[in-house]
Amino acid sequence: MDEGAFLQDLALLMAVAGFVSLVFARLKWPKVLGYIFAGVLLSRFTWGRSILADESSVKTAGQMGILFLMFCMGLGLSTSKLKKVGNVAMPSALLDTIVMMWLGFTIGRSVFGWPMVPSLFLGAAICDSATTILVKVVDEMGWSDRPFVKYALGTSVCEDVLCVGIIALVSGVANGGAMNVAAAARSLGGLGVFFVATFFFGLVLIPRFLTSVAKRGDDEALLITLLGFAFLVTYIAYRLEFSLALGAFLIGVIGAGSEVRARLSRLVEPLRNMFAAMFFVSVGLLVNVRECWANIWAISGISLLVIAGKTFNCTLGALATGLDVKMSVQMGFSLAQIGEFAYMVALLYVSITGDMSKPMYQIAVGVSLLTTLANPLMIRFSDSVGDFAEKKCPARLKNALAAYSRLLSHSRTSAASSRRALVRRQIFQIATGGVLAFAVALAFSILETIDWSGFSVFLDSHKRIFLCLLVNVILIGTLTLVFRIGWSLSNSVAELVLGPRRSRWQEAMRPLVRYVVMSIVILLAFIEFVMINVSLAPEETWARIVIAVVLLAMAGFGWRFFVRIGRRVVKNFVNAIKTDEKLAKISREVTYMLPEGVISEVKIPDSSPAADATVGSLGIRAKTGVSVLAVDRRGKRIRNIGPSLELRAGDILIVQGDQGQVAQLKQLLEG
Repeated sequence: MDEGAFLQDLALLMAVAGFVSLVFARLKWPKVLGYIFAGVLLSRFTWGRSILADESSVKTAGQMGILFLMFCMGLGLSTSKLKKVGNVAMPSALLDTIVMMWLGFTIGRSVFGWPMVPSLFLGAAICDSATTILVKVVDEMGWSDRPFVKYALGTSVCEDVLCVGIIALVSGVANGGAMNVAAAARSLGGLGVFFVATFFFGLVLIPRFLTSVAKRGDDEALLITLLGFAFLVTYIAYRLEFSLALGAFLIGVIGAGSEVRARLSRLVEPLRNMFAAMFFVSVGLLVNVRECWANIWAISGISLLVIAGKTFNCTLGALATGLDVKMSVQMGFSLAQIGEFAYMVALLYVSITGDMSKPMYQIAVGVSLLTTLANPLMIRFSDSVGDFAEKKCPARLKNALAAYSRLLSHSRTSAASSRRALVRRQIFQIATGGVLAFAVALAFSILETIDWSGFSVFLDSHKRIFLCLLVNVILIGTLTLVFRIGWSLSNSVAELVLGPRRSRWQEAMRPLVRYVVMSIVILLAFIEFVMINVSLAPEETWARIVIAVVLLAMAGFGWRFFVRIGRRVVKNFVNAIKTDEKLAKISREVTYMLPEGVISEVKIPDSSPAADATVGSLGIRAKTGVSVLAVDRRGKRIRNIGPSLELRAGDILIVQGDQGQVAQLKQLLEG
């Protein structure tokens, strides 16, 4: 990459993108279309030769745009909101994603006669609704508080999550050239292990680490730390031959589990805007207007298929999950589009395969543009169409749907349903523990292949012994958690199978049910333990004996330590998952209704003698009469102010007092 050529191209690209985005902003059109139009203006297909000195450098920057888009998408993922609408969003998203993926693949294979790889990418390009476009449209229309919007956004976010896995899968297909059932199973299994391990260990470690860094008030350190984690996990995903977007998305989701995620979003936003603009311009660079016009019928036909198919799928999914007719129709109409995800899939196809002979790229971009332009009209018409469908719906069908909705609501809140949900959750927790143990063993087996002789010859010659010992230490901690969850599972299963009644027969059968369930859990854990040790155990007999003795000693005398560590790990994980609830609880803290004018904000000047002094040493209340309620420090609010709190220059004091008292406080702070 020529440095001078890259700087020249970057200057030209950002200048054209800035001008076009300004024009589109004045016209109140989506800036995404402006960026793509800027790329078309600079494209070699428009002028016969490239205006840019080195298009490959711009494409590399476009790949960075994909990372930042997926990272910010994960950072905006709210687990609490998804939980509230998950019973509608996830089934609808799953139905729509599967059907559209199948339709795109079938059209590519049967209608266009393409090979499997471009057909798969076409299916992936049309299966996801654009969350950012949907948010922007409903916000500009003032419809954000409409009841259907939360379900539509939840479904769109669930589709984003599903399609991240689809990107990883189809990228593996493109790199391998073919995919049989066994290879697909290995790819999905490896993807699942990577996803679960990264998600779990990331939520246990990274949010606490980010919160610790954020307490220092250094935005630069916080941003660099977060980006360091993002690129590290992205590189690991790349080395494991997964999609780059997967690692960035996972770190975004993990960052959303931090209490400072609003601050993280603010810090990342300028970088996201810049690289997103470069990404969409790089999309436009590959748009061949003549090729798009030559395939106008294919683009128009697939656009109609996307609009009709996604409308039908999402409407059907909403009805099947208990929503009424009008809300289901509105949800289907609002999700009848594709957006930035289609651009990413199309660009990934070209960058991975280098194949421009198939018009897959042009068709995907053209369909995305048409459906994006049609989406505001679809959402606006959804209100009247929903009213019409509600009015014309036969009374018998409407009553049946209402009864079905009540049945679903009752089944979700009944005691038996709660017990089943608890059993499913505990089984999922045990399965997650097994996956994490396998992921740790896989990571250590990769470390075994590395040559450590440059660091230590002794370590390199005995690395298998050390790695096997470390793996088994972690396995002991994992098994401790699994056994504790297994015991709870045995009680839950006994309660579910035998019911809440306490007859003599039920009391006699309860220990048997618990024994059977616990035996199954122990057997499965033992099988995994043996399988891992068979593959990692050293060949020397003395080494195996030493490892066995050490592990038995640790299991016998240190199990309480592992229990404490396990509880702490689970606590950190649950705290990260419940970040939304914690922040909402803080925002709902009781505030006293005070007369107007008694709450004021006073900033400590940089040259103030109060800087680095404590509240008690200043005697604020005694000298001025005001009460310090809170302190805002670099976007973080400190409550429960005590006399030992040390103030800093730039702090904003939230105080209670009249105008005269506040004036005295300002004089005190100014010296």
